[in-house]
Amino acid sequence: MSTTPSERLRELLEPLVTAQELDLEEITVTPAGKRRVLRIVVDSDEGVQLDTCAELSRAISDKLDATDAMGAGEYVLEVTSPGADRPLTEHRHYVRAVGRLARFQLTEGGELTARIITVDDDGLDLEIPGVKGRKPTARRLAFDEIAKARVEIEFNRKQHDKDSNDGNDSDSSMTEAEEA
Repeated sequence: MSTTPSERLRELLEPLVTAQELDLEEITVTPAGKRRVLRIVVDSDEGVQLDTCAELSRAISDKLDATDAMGAGEYVLEVTSPGADRPLTEHRHYVRAVGRLARFQLTEGGELTARIITVDDDGLDLEIPGVKGRKPTARRLAFDEIAKARVEIEFNRKQHDKDSNDGNDSDSSMTEAEEA
C-alpha cells in the first residue's frame, strides 16, 4: 500500500494516463493561496496534443471527484506536457531528444553541449558542434558520466538540420499545440 499522497495519486491516475498511450512523468501538489494546484505532467514519443490533454483532464477530474484522493480542500487540476526546460532523467527522455542539442553537466566536472545522435542502453552518441569553421566531432558519453542533462532551445537551427531529424522535432509539435 502506498504511503505518500503522491504515490496514492500515481496509483489512482496512472491507468488513465496509460489508457491514452502516454507516460506519467510527474505529479505535484503545490499550495496556491487557499487552494492547491495538482499538476499532472504526461508525455509520449510523439508528443502530446492539446485535445489529448483536455480529454485526460476530464477523465482525471471524474476519477478524483469519485474518490477522496485530494481531500476536502479546493484544488486546481492542470494536465500538461513537459516544458522544454525539463531535465533529461530517464532513458526515454534521451530517446525523445535524438536530433536535439543538449547541455550535459558531467559527473567528473565540466559541461558539454552536443547534439544527441543515437541512444542505446549504455549511453549516447553525440556530435559536438564545430567552432569557428571547424567540423563537428563525434563523442560517446555513457549514462554514468552524466550528472545532469537538459535540451537546449534552438531558435536559429537550419532547416536541413530539422529535416534530418527523421520528423522527431518536438518544436513543430509545440507549434501545433500553441496554434490549437
